[in-house]
Amino acid sequence: MEETLHFSVFSFMTLAHMLIIIGVSIRVIKVRLPVGTSLAWLILVFFLPLVGAIAYLMLGEKRLGRKFTARTQAIKGRYNSWLQNLPKEIRSDLKGLSPQARSLSRLAVTTVNIPALSGNRLQLLDAAEPILRSIISDINNAKRFCHLEFYIWTEGGIADEVGAALLRAAGRGVTCRVLLDAIGSARFLKGRLLDQLKAGGIEVAFALPVSPISVFKVRPDLRLHRKIVVIDDVAGYTGSFNLVDPRFFKQDAGVGEWVDAMVRLEGPGVFALNALFRWDWEVETGLDLDAQTEGGDLSANLRSGETDVQVIPSGPGRTGNSIYQLLLMSIYSARREIVITTPYFVPDEAVNTALLTAAERGVEVTIIVPERNDSRLVHYTCRSYFDDMLAAGIDIFGFKGGLLHTKSVVVDRQVALFGSVNLDVRSFWLDFEVTLGVYDPDFAERLLTLQGKYIKDSIPVDLQTWQKRPGKERFIENLARLASPLL
Repeated sequence: MEETLHFSVFSFMTLAHMLIIIGVSIRVIKVRLPVGTSLAWLILVFFLPLVGAIAYLMLGEKRLGRKFTARTQAIKGRYNSWLQNLPKEIRSDLKGLSPQARSLSRLAVTTVNIPALSGNRLQLLDAAEPILRSIISDINNAKRFCHLEFYIWTEGGIADEVGAALLRAAGRGVTCRVLLDAIGSARFLKGRLLDQLKAGGIEVAFALPVSPISVFKVRPDLRLHRKIVVIDDVAGYTGSFNLVDPRFFKQDAGVGEWVDAMVRLEGPGVFALNALFRWDWEVETGLDLDAQTEGGDLSANLRSGETDVQVIPSGPGRTGNSIYQLLLMSIYSARREIVITTPYFVPDEAVNTALLTAAERGVEVTIIVPERNDSRLVHYTCRSYFDDMLAAGIDIFGFKGGLLHTKSVVVDRQVALFGSVNLDVRSFWLDFEVTLGVYDPDFAERLLTLQGKYIKDSIPVDLQTWQKRPGKERFIENLARLASPLL
């Protein structure tokens, strides 16, 4: 009797084991994920069926939820109509651009339906204090509205002065809205400043909230990673900077202060940034800002400079793989030089191959990453790519002045991609990001100068020295790389 019971339990467990493996495997194959991602999930489910099945149900597919999807579909037509009706005088005719820039701009229009806009003036801000001081100054001068959208807002230092400036603006009748990611700004959600902002009449919303119940309906790691500030349709900001004072942010991570950059923008490009904020706000809150006559004052800032820019949103759902396609095209179109800065370098096979191929056909490829990373897994995965890249002639630098968080790509000193996108699978496919395409050699040179400053504070990675590292390090790197499709 006891032997029969043991056999029955064993048989049941075996059957359950097989059913989990078969069921999840069929689902993985059916949804047609990228090959590397599919294989990673299949391996995980085969060796750890229960863990793999639960993980796949939570993280395997890009589920945004019915409400999010319905709101996106409901407003798509209205925003596309607004974009199509932008005045001709602010649309770039692309005639003064290089053939490379024209091709990239046309691809961006195809993928996100946002044209390149002419007549902009750009200021590159390369440190936390000038970024924060500039934002505070613009808020202090605001007359109509202040729109802020960040992945992280952490209290402390000068970041608190931004909150104080918003409270003063709201006090004089300026409409102030803040949109934060619910996970990235989880600590802010519990802080004292949030209560003060709400009490002062500032509208605050948290994007993509997560609960124990929702994790099986909405994928919890799809995050709003954009960084946007728009003041009165007159000034806009975007880049890599979270709303934090680095002196008070993640000091226990052992990587030093975070190093970021932002662009302050004047001109028609501000309209596109504000349209993206309005889109995100409406999807999250259901509130149509057009109905409150805040759809954009196109007469406020028709021409402020000579630079053509293109606001390129990306993320699951609406814009698919827009930035991924643009990045690949940028690499393959390069003829002389590519310089990249990114804190998290975990390219997929296509981007990795594109970079290697560029180097092998004579393009000077330079990649600058932090010497130390706040994620040990990313640290080791990143380094697993170094052998092949160094052998192909790619120059790699490890930045030692803190955690280099600036995300930038400069191609042939003609085109710059600058924004919130990391060079990793998460930014390509999972997070909601924004990139500013800048088609201006002058701005490209300014960004190259900043990248050059990073290089001066970096350690070059030498191929011969790198190949002498301990076998244990190699094994850990290669093991970490197996998880790269899931990072």
